[in-house]
Amino acid sequence: GVVSAMGRSMRGQSGKLIENVIQTDAALNPGNSGGPLVDSRGRVVGINTAIIQYAQGICFAIPINTARWVAGLLIKDGRIKRTYLGILGRNKPLNRFELRRFGINNQLGVEVHQVLKDSPAERAGIHNGDVILSINENPLESVDDIHRFLAKVEVGANLNIAVLRNGKKLELNAQAEAAE
Repeated sequence: GVVSAMGRSMRGQSGKLIENVIQTDAALNPGNSGGPLVDSRGRVVGINTAIIQYAQGICFAIPINTARWVAGLLIKDGRIKRTYLGILGRNKPLNRFELRRFGINNQLGVEVHQVLKDSPAERAGIHNGDVILSINENPLESVDDIHRFLAKVEVGANLNIAVLRNGKKLELNAQAEAAE
């Protein structure tokens, strides 16, 4: 097969974003994921992971360095600790008035549709209808941006969350917690 793209993102069956995958046309059939993706010298460069059904041979592999990192954490801790905020939301365009009034550089924010019970978001005081603009001064324009940011945050880290609520910009504080 041939590698057609590096550094792609895809959504897993659980809905979680999987970053930095290798796209290839290597033959991968249901049931044989987990096998090695090798280069022309026989070196393992990835672990075959997923196919797109009905997409004529498009499959994805996790880079070997990522697989090694995950394996190391599994050996050390028995699991991968991922942080979460505890919201369900959607990408929302910001209006020009909000952009000018608050000096916002984002064109989009993340509108909160649901705050999960007993979550870091609930403890921080995030409400349904809030529009998340940034975490720790990192602009966020999509739900995927939140996933990407939280993937780099350790459990226990402080999160300063900027939100728009009813025409006001608020700064809320949360602590990153492990997703169960």
